[in-house]
Amino acid sequence: MALLAGFGFVLGLATGSFISVCIRRWPVGMSVISPGSHCPDCGILIAWRDKIPVLSFFLLGRRCRYCSRPISWRYPSVELLNGAVWAALAARDGGGPEFWKHAIFASMMIVLLFTDLDRRILPDPVTLGGLGLGLVFSLVVILPAGPVGLAVASDSVPWGPRAASLAESVLAAAVFGGLLWIVGEAYYRMRRVEGLGLGDVKLIAMVGAFHGTAFGALVLVAGTLAAAACGTFYLLLAGKPWDHPIPLGSYFAGTALVALFAADAVLNLYWGLVLG
Repeated sequence: MALLAGFGFVLGLATGSFISVCIRRWPVGMSVISPGSHCPDCGILIAWRDKIPVLSFFLLGRRCRYCSRPISWRYPSVELLNGAVWAALAARDGGGPEFWKHAIFASMMIVLLFTDLDRRILPDPVTLGGLGLGLVFSLVVILPAGPVGLAVASDSVPWGPRAASLAESVLAAAVFGGLLWIVGEAYYRMRRVEGLGLGDVKLIAMVGAFHGTAFGALVLVAGTLAAAACGTFYLLLAGKPWDHPIPLGSYFAGTALVALFAADAVLNLYWGLVLG
């Protein structure tokens, strides 16, 4: 287990370095491939020795080697967060397909959390790309049969486990994405103000595609409640008007990260209370 956790941590650090680039570039329409990693202030390309995750940040004294401008704490923070999540997932899931599914999903959630916090943008390469990946993974890692999956699995149709898993993935994405879109559309028609972006719709559809009905419902409900509670506290504390935008996508993404580790316990507790 310790070896797997160490493997996950090192791989997560390296991946965290890449997703830091995604967080900075995707919201402003830049490619994450070209140009190579460079200082955002002086524009000079960064040498390989200055791109070692976390370590280079401190060896450089938290400043660019060339222009001495401060390097944001965001970079090592994202790398460490991603490394810690990947380590925990590797220790729990092993190194098989389930680990890769959860690890890729977690990194995508980290990207969305920060891009929405920074610029109120949920990039399509992550949300729509993640939606497609979720559908593919449903054929590799079989989803538990939630209410949506059970609704289409009748005795008269020869559903195999992979087909039922794909159906669960497709329909969970459609149900939760559609539900959020209806809420946003209804708000716009009543107020003539956009209260919900399509990025949030795509994000929650992606969550449903990756994890199915129960997980998607948990993220939708818990993320909305967290946004309402924390958002209200922030607006009151900062003296902002009630129509000040709240990064709902960040709350969904953060809730989804926590749910990767807590969903089973929360859902088991819920069904235990409901069913007595």
